[in-house]
Amino acid sequence: MAVSSITAREAITLTGNGTWLLDVRDQDEWDRGHAPSAHLVPLSELPARLAEIPTDQQVLVVCLAGSRSLRAATALAESGVDAVTVSGGMLAWSTANGPLVSAGADAARIE
Repeated sequence: MAVSSITAREAITLTGNGTWLLDVRDQDEWDRGHAPSAHLVPLSELPARLAEIPTDQQVLVVCLAGSRSLRAATALAESGVDAVTVSGGMLAWSTANGPLVSAGADAARIE
């Protein structure tokens, strides 16, 4: 099943307007830096946590560079979720000056 993708700039605008953003990276990546409105469900946990993902709205899916989010968005689409990947992932989000926060006192960073 093919899923659509959007640019990081489009994702920044959409999430600023309330669109649901799913981050499928691992906890350590999330802790270093993530979008303030994102929801963390690591790809490895997605099958067990599908009930946490809204089915009544579009869901943007992001990872570091794009491969995990594509796998996640495909699985979500097969489960009836309107899932769209963020092209270039959090690397593109950071390059596009999207807002970032970290889980600790260190400055947020994407790597």
